[in-house]
Amino acid sequence: MKALELLKAQFHVRSNNLYDVPLIYCMVILVGVGFIMVTSASMPTAIRMFDNPFHFTIRHVVYLVLSLTLLLFSTSLPMSFWKKANLPLLLAGIPMLIAVLIIGREVNGSTRWIGVGPINIQVSEVAKLFFFCYLAGYLVRKKSEVQENLKGFIKPLAVFMVYAFLILMQPDLGTVVVMFVTTIGLLFLAGARLWQFFALMMTGVGLVILLIASSPYRRARITGFMDPWDDPFGKGYQLVQSLMAYSRGDWFGQGLGNSVQKLQYLPEAHTDFIFAILAEETGFIGVFSVLTVLFVLIFRALNIGFNALKAGKEYEGYLALGIAIWFAFQSMVNVGASAGILPTKGLTLPFVSYGGSSLLVMTVAAGILLRVDFEVKMATKQATTRGRKS
Repeated sequence: MKALELLKAQFHVRSNNLYDVPLIYCMVILVGVGFIMVTSASMPTAIRMFDNPFHFTIRHVVYLVLSLTLLLFSTSLPMSFWKKANLPLLLAGIPMLIAVLIIGREVNGSTRWIGVGPINIQVSEVAKLFFFCYLAGYLVRKKSEVQENLKGFIKPLAVFMVYAFLILMQPDLGTVVVMFVTTIGLLFLAGARLWQFFALMMTGVGLVILLIASSPYRRARITGFMDPWDDPFGKGYQLVQSLMAYSRGDWFGQGLGNSVQKLQYLPEAHTDFIFAILAEETGFIGVFSVLTVLFVLIFRALNIGFNALKAGKEYEGYLALGIAIWFAFQSMVNVGASAGILPTKGLTLPFVSYGGSSLLVMTVAAGILLRVDFEVKMATKQATTRGRKS
């Protein structure tokens, strides 16, 4: 009987998937949709700028190959590495953010990229992941302080302010907002007191309003968002063109490749506003399908995080939850901005938009999620096997 039970246990271990298969499927679907939409949306711009309709497609394929390599690497990297290296990674992010201000490449008035050969790396994307790795480690080390006194709550915010200041110098308010929302989300999940949570949230909202009020181009974005039709060829131009793309989509869209707004009408059609082109070409059905896949991906990420916490792997759990909040909020902002629900921000749609740095870093983050799931399942199965043997 014992031999039979052991055989069943071994079969159970082998038959179960050690990686989150729905998460992998969601990534594959989003990457596939992204490849199709980047190719479709970027052709007019590529012809105008480079006289090659597949210029951005070729670059996107290169980033996809690099992303696959990074996915395999990050999935095979033990979580103990991230746990031990979270402080060095945090410190490494500061000189990187300083360096981009000195030797960075300026695009549309923002200095956010450092050239590494033919590839431009957006340093704030890398720094964002490093900060989340540190924050997860801090919550494990100082969990009781975070829950019991204000000092433990303030310390990670001081580190966040250093990062935020350097990123705002680029300037890149969108990344700072994503980091801030993820920070308060993790502090809340770690058990911070409600009054601290709400005080931080209100302070953050106030600072964002102040940053917007102190910057003419940010004020123009807000006024263009509030009433884009008041100045449809000026401040509201991009949003008006995006809304026109949505309206043309109807139920089933105009068909792949048949977007009109991508023909030099809608700026950033293959990057920040790719969802509007997707809506125009695939309609409500396409929009609903992609949002469903994004929802499942984020749900699986949250599930991985909570399962890790239940298994006693706090660092892995907090990091996975941070990644889930990051993906969720960035998706919400990107879709909301293109649909006129939120002010315009330069944030990519995870795994869909053209944007090498974002794709590479988010792929590493997805690899971390898969690794967390793998280690939790292995630990659970080993504990179950030992229990049956005894």
